[in-house]
Amino acid sequence: MRRHTPHLHPLLAGALAIVLAAALGIVLTAQSARAATVTVRAESYAAQSGVTLEATGDTGGGRNAAFLADGDWMRFDGVDLGPAGRLTVSARVASATGSGSVELRTGSLTGPLLAAVQVSPTGGWQSWATRTADVTTHPTGPQTVFAVLRSASPGDFVNINWFSFVGGSGEAAPGWVDVDQAEWGAQLAQFRAMTPAAVPSNAVRVPEFNATCTYDHSKPDDPIVSPGLPGASHMHSFFGNKSTDAFTTLQSLSAGAGTSCTPAKDLSAYWIPTLYEQGRAVEPDGVIVYYGSRLVDPTATVPFPRGFRMIAGDAKLQASTPAGSPNQFFCAGPGGETGRSSDGNWPVCAPTAKLVHQLLFPDCWDGKHLDSPDHKSHVAFTHDGTCSGAYPVAIPSVSFVISYPTSGSAAGLSLSSGMASSIHGDLFNAWDNAALGQRVKDCIVQRAKCNSAGAF
Repeated sequence: MRRHTPHLHPLLAGALAIVLAAALGIVLTAQSARAATVTVRAESYAAQSGVTLEATGDTGGGRNAAFLADGDWMRFDGVDLGPAGRLTVSARVASATGSGSVELRTGSLTGPLLAAVQVSPTGGWQSWATRTADVTTHPTGPQTVFAVLRSASPGDFVNINWFSFVGGSGEAAPGWVDVDQAEWGAQLAQFRAMTPAAVPSNAVRVPEFNATCTYDHSKPDDPIVSPGLPGASHMHSFFGNKSTDAFTTLQSLSAGAGTSCTPAKDLSAYWIPTLYEQGRAVEPDGVIVYYGSRLVDPTATVPFPRGFRMIAGDAKLQASTPAGSPNQFFCAGPGGETGRSSDGNWPVCAPTAKLVHQLLFPDCWDGKHLDSPDHKSHVAFTHDGTCSGAYPVAIPSVSFVISYPTSGSAAGLSLSSGMASSIHGDLFNAWDNAALGQRVKDCIVQRAKCNSAGAF
């Protein structure tokens, strides 16, 4: 039996949905004067094989198609693919295990292939992510579309909530921020040409470097989730770039405001929800941002492109996190954990220990987008020590290790986003390209532990 954990994220932001055919669940979304989106709910199939419906934990509720395995299919009638031109096809998927693809074919089960949307684990059967494929030519107007599941994995490998078809303008779908391929290519060329430093014989052979940071400021802002909207977020504790606020851009991060991190050439912005103890904010007394690799072959790792951003964790996840649960706060230092809060969700530390959390970010990238509508769908966690399929680019495995100057108490603690389970973090990359690239080359590619200065 699957264990379902809600994982809620916003759909394509700013869209105005108009229901055209309730029986089919087809929604037309106005996005610009020249582009439109048709969204098809998976539960609205006209025919199917091997499909079960279940209540979804995804944004908007309803039911998702579940327990999908190789060879299962759904048929959708009257899907308007619009006029000729570029088409971006997306599928809203959740997967705990296995990988494969969703083939979208027109006319019949074996008809012309419209698109193949790749699927890899998202972290759970109700941990939702949007996967996309770009189409340059396609049939126009209303079509019968078949979604055919393909996988070499045994058993069920994916749940599906909806499909969308964005076209008509050649522009990217809302929320997807394309990487400038020429700029990215130049950054990669610079990185490939770098000469690695000689690794001393006594070096610790762990692929890792870090930025050592201190807390800088707090604001109810989130420049990734709510850009340009000051006060629209719960309270966040910011470290890294000193200028970070609701209006932050790559240009503002690069403008010279400085950073609370070492090295000074890391002008990236980092933030987490604020921790409260009995209504009083408890700010971190230290944060280390580790950049490493969990790959079998770390030599495949490349730096982040400038302007890259992503989120780890789920601000909307409100669930009990007793001892032993994932996403756990813990006690570090002599004496360790001495008990639990009365609600069981927080550790109580010895007076000589501190409350700590380690937050891990995805480490495989699609190579196409600096950001995505849910700020997660352009990245994925490696599940087998490699990056492949829809996420072929290995990026550094980032983790925040956050230390708080409190031992906690039986009364417990809270986050500005709610329960302990809602801990999350944001990264907006503004490293100097040369500084970041040399560290990736010296420390990660060569499997050598480096300090904040990038030295062995």
